[in-house]
Amino acid sequence: MREMGLAFNRYFEKWMFLIIPGSLVLGFLFADMLSPMVRAVPYLFAFVTLTMALGCGLGELGGVLKKPGIMGLTLVLAHVVSPLAAYLGGSALFGPESPYVVGLVLFTIIPLGVSTVLWVSMSGGSVPLVLALVVLDSLLSPLVVPAAIHFFFGTSTQIDVGPLMLDLVVLIVVPTIIGVALNEWSKGRIQQQTKPYTAPISKLCFVGVVSLNAAAISPYVDQLKQDMLVLVPTVIALVGLCYAVGFIGTAFLRNSKLQITVSYATGMRNISLGIVLALGYFSPLAAVPVVLSILVQQPLATVHHYVLQKLNKDKTGISDRAHVG
Repeated sequence: MREMGLAFNRYFEKWMFLIIPGSLVLGFLFADMLSPMVRAVPYLFAFVTLTMALGCGLGELGGVLKKPGIMGLTLVLAHVVSPLAAYLGGSALFGPESPYVVGLVLFTIIPLGVSTVLWVSMSGGSVPLVLALVVLDSLLSPLVVPAAIHFFFGTSTQIDVGPLMLDLVVLIVVPTIIGVALNEWSKGRIQQQTKPYTAPISKLCFVGVVSLNAAAISPYVDQLKQDMLVLVPTVIALVGLCYAVGFIGTAFLRNSKLQITVSYATGMRNISLGIVLALGYFSPLAAVPVVLSILVQQPLATVHHYVLQKLNKDKTGISDRAHVG
């Protein structure tokens, strides 16, 4: 059973860039069947968050706190520079009052994505750093998300901040604290012990979150057809820009490991949380850019991985030639 669970997890991670968009399509196709189950999304999402946090202890968090400069730079790039670009670009294309602008900005202020850890590991970045960044950013989300919404939209977007913060605490903070506490209690052993069971279940929960949220916005698809020719390229450009912001913003550090880590951190977001918040607190149309980003985020992560590998090979080749010379 353990080997089956681990094999399933490896297969899912290998084909995630196809499985997640496929889940989105299935959500639209079977919307009538799935719509009654949409209320289960917060519980599915909470389990995904808990599974992620099982891999992070106080030691990893303490390691990041000893590097406040890197942490601060990552959060500024992810939650200040990227949202500004999203707001300015979205406002120029759709007008500042458009719900699409809310969705574009929302993508850039939600916490860093759990799957960031996988891509950082495959690309040669710092796994302890990105894992701790994901956990800390998740813990800060009840403050970051409402503050950013208020900053960019003020009174033009009416949301009840109290319930929003409470939802973020329940969806993100509580599962994260429980996961870190369990990691400490087990002296870091719990993730490996439970991974054959929790990892496949969390992947299926993630698929459920994507499919159910697609079912929730399916009634509004007809309204989108005329906007798709502009909206789809905009979302692709925004997600690509978020990767670039992290890569370029850390170039001055001259540390390829940090560049890899931060570029994935700024590029990959907790999209399932973004959809939950968009549907719960904004117009359903605000969820559309976030949903579209599901189709874009993983494929662009693959492209980013390829670019990073090519850049590193080129640097290695230059270094080797200089050494020979």
